[in-house]
Amino acid sequence: MNMSKGIDPRGPRVGASITAVLLAAVVLLGASTAGLWLLTFIMLSFLLGTLRGSEGSWQGLLFKKFIRPRLGPPAEMEDRRPPRFAQAVGLFVTAVGVILGFFGVLPAVPIAAAVAFVAAALNAVIGLCLGCELYLLMRRTGLVRA
Repeated sequence: MNMSKGIDPRGPRVGASITAVLLAAVVLLGASTAGLWLLTFIMLSFLLGTLRGSEGSWQGLLFKKFIRPRLGPPAEMEDRRPPRFAQAVGLFVTAVGVILGFFGVLPAVPIAAAVAFVAAALNAVIGLCLGCELYLLMRRTGLVRA
């Protein structure tokens, strides 16, 4: 892979850590208006990551400005497409919770947050990006083009 086309794999993991904390807060807030608004903010964050890539999200910018300068260079760069797809999966999950929440189905808010939290926490803690793995599976089966 061309190193200039890749991203530092630690960036999406840091972003997942921040997102996991925010999603945990939504779960703790439960079926409340505050939980709905926080999930809406998270959904918009996923939208930004989907449109600009994880490195273009506000979490990615925090990583680039404050964390990466304090680290050595990454051992290898990562293809930006799987993390970007993972952002789209997070967008879908949180959008379902937000839409249902705005239609009065407030229990959907902490449920959607819990589902997204599991994925974000797995990425943050052990580096397992479920959305990235889904992207790779879809690519192998021909559902996504390279």
